[in-house]
Amino acid sequence: MSSWGNAVKISIFGESHGKGTGVVIDGLPAGEKLDIEEIYLQMSRRAPGKDKAATPRLEKDIPEIISGTLNDTTTGAPLCAFIKNTNTRSQDYGDMLSKPRPSHADYTGYIRYNGYNDIRGGGHFSARLTAPLVFAGAVCRQILSRRGINIAAHIASIGNICDERFDPVDVPDELIYRLSTTTFGLINTEKEKQMRELIEQCRIEQDSVGGTVECVIKGMPAGAGSPMFYGIENVISSIIFGIPAVKGIEFGSGFDGSAQRGSRNNDEFYFDGKTVKTRTNNHGGILGGISSGMPIIFRTAMKPTPSISQLQKTVDLKKHKDSEIEIKGRHDPCIVVRAVPVIEAAAAVAVINILSEVHKL
Repeated sequence: MSSWGNAVKISIFGESHGKGTGVVIDGLPAGEKLDIEEIYLQMSRRAPGKDKAATPRLEKDIPEIISGTLNDTTTGAPLCAFIKNTNTRSQDYGDMLSKPRPSHADYTGYIRYNGYNDIRGGGHFSARLTAPLVFAGAVCRQILSRRGINIAAHIASIGNICDERFDPVDVPDELIYRLSTTTFGLINTEKEKQMRELIEQCRIEQDSVGGTVECVIKGMPAGAGSPMFYGIENVISSIIFGIPAVKGIEFGSGFDGSAQRGSRNNDEFYFDGKTVKTRTNNHGGILGGISSGMPIIFRTAMKPTPSISQLQKTVDLKKHKDSEIEIKGRHDPCIVVRAVPVIEAAAAVAVINILSEVHKL
């Protein structure tokens, strides 16, 4: 499945080295004015080829809106956008149909699709498919912002180098704005030099490094969501795991909270005027799958980019014997940096679905 959502459904298409990628968004409310420059800004935050921390493959990633708008305003019809691929080097992937890259989807895709999967650049498994997801998120976050809901994320860690965490009780609006408009999002910007040095070291050593991304959703009204199988955690997790390289997610105090006693992990309620709030936010803004009105905070774990240029052991699927592979092509030494706007986008699509089903947008 490359489609996701119920009230607002996205369907992503294309391949890394095909003519392009794109998305169809169905169910958006009509009459929503789109700031096209803001969409371009979000696309540029994810676009490759602009930074040593990313792949040198240069793509402008300018989306062409094909349907669903008139005078930059949603019509209620399906909104479709197409993003051209302009800088491909498919010859770098010649051996990979028979020699799968370690920890990549080459092997599982080969088995699942009987060898017919497009291997060039990873095909439909590629992180290139996150470009249309960012477009969809850029549209949804504008609609949410008009309703007082804003989303931002930052690089929580790269390797063992960690940024500060969000204040779980009160995330300043100016911080949300700064993070959601930058390309190397950090709360403590002094950490950037160390992180870049680590990424550069991995690049020189033909290696890669993983990390984590922390995301906040501020302004979610209390009472949104559902219990059991369609809770906020369920919905957000299901779309986040559609992002390549994601291997884990936690909400609020997460795994750290599992080591605490209830007396320490519980969040006590109090009245702030007429509004019920909690003094702490270990629950990450979600109780029983439903929003408490506190900031929703979650962290996502990203594995190291599997495509590294070191000589590695693999198998030859045609000759049925062990083999070796030396990967060519252009790959991110650290996928975490460009994953930040992707996670924000996925969160925006998740939230607009939750609100559309429970509350009228």
